[in-house]
Amino acid sequence: MLLQGQSEIGDGSMPRLNPVSAVTSLFPTEPGPRRSYAVATLINTFGTGLLLVSLPLYLTRIVHLSAAEVGLGLTIAATITLLVGLPIGDLADRRGPLTVAMAMLPLQAAATIAFLFVDNFVAFVVVATVDAMAARAVITAEGALLRRVAGEEAASYRSSTHAITNVGFSVGFACCGIAIQLGTPNAYHVLIIIDALTYLAAWVVLRGLPRYEPLPKPKSGPRWGVLRDRPFVALAVLGSFCSLEFAVLTLLLPLWVVDRTDAPRWCIPLALVINTLLVVLFQVRLGGRVKTIRQGGLAWRRAGVFFLFSCCAIGLAAGLPTWPALVLLVAGVTLHTFGEIYHLAAGFALTMGLPPAHAQGQYDGFLGITGGLGVALAPAVLLGPVMSLGKPGMLGLGVFFVLACMLTPALARWGERTRPASSDLAAVAD
Repeated sequence: MLLQGQSEIGDGSMPRLNPVSAVTSLFPTEPGPRRSYAVATLINTFGTGLLLVSLPLYLTRIVHLSAAEVGLGLTIAATITLLVGLPIGDLADRRGPLTVAMAMLPLQAAATIAFLFVDNFVAFVVVATVDAMAARAVITAEGALLRRVAGEEAASYRSSTHAITNVGFSVGFACCGIAIQLGTPNAYHVLIIIDALTYLAAWVVLRGLPRYEPLPKPKSGPRWGVLRDRPFVALAVLGSFCSLEFAVLTLLLPLWVVDRTDAPRWCIPLALVINTLLVVLFQVRLGGRVKTIRQGGLAWRRAGVFFLFSCCAIGLAAGLPTWPALVLLVAGVTLHTFGEIYHLAAGFALTMGLPPAHAQGQYDGFLGITGGLGVALAPAVLLGPVMSLGKPGMLGLGVFFVLACMLTPALARWGERTRPASSDLAAVAD
């Protein structure tokens, strides 16, 4: 979540290769909007991490819904949320991103508390839908709010907030593990209540931000300008396919380790720890250098190369003895994480550089739709042909990533050529 001011992140220096100093360097030293945004992000993602893994367990073990009912309910909620993504983004542009975020955080807190009273499938679908819509509205408004808070440093600042997001999720995951181990209703109820309180705490922190008014729009032009921005639409569609990479470590790797390799099972949580540490240490160090549209296209292409070698390493681990398989898996996870860092940095540069400032929310809402389609596609592709084909499937996935990512520099240049001239932007601001 959130900050402005003219100073760089922290003291402007790159974080040292030390986890503690790397985390502290992510937060600006001077009070102001940027630090408030960063603190709110940490609070919010910590709360989300508490329930991201534990909520399905709560619904099946405590509420006694079936796994099929939980899956269907979450699918219904996600589908409805996709339909409202674009209007919510447009609302953030017309009413101001902070106004939308401040309105949705209490609603999300109320929806979270409502999970305590769910006792049937219909109630679950209603609560999950309200929760998902509020969460999507906050995420959509965050992009426009970050752009107002960070100004010209939006792309590099977003790299630091992504690293903070990983820290928040990691702490939340660790805390929810205690409740999962206890497995009692009270343990899950405590998680739900704390998660709801984090949304209210983030709301309190955000109250200190300036009241950013909606930016002026051109006097003429289409209402849904994002749908006519062909370079951006092309990049968004390509991004939905490339978003398969986000499910490789969390969805594909656990099953790959268990079914295809002789590596120890503890390398599955080890992979997530490696991923988190590397993101915290290097997201700002490497991603902060990717600021312009053209640099974003080149970074995305570089990410594809990392994904190719990562898939090769993970794929070749199949059938090897325990320790060689473990070495290849660790190497694959490391390579994948660096690809993720460059992929995210590219996305930050492109999604902050291509949209006009007055329509950032609308563009982010469209990205939410295409990204949601990618999330829906991931299980079918990764657990279908990739998993069933074994080594050829994993190697084919790497080739797909690198070929898709090779297109992005050309698309980025196309997008850069079609942006309004600086004089046009000045006229809009006036």
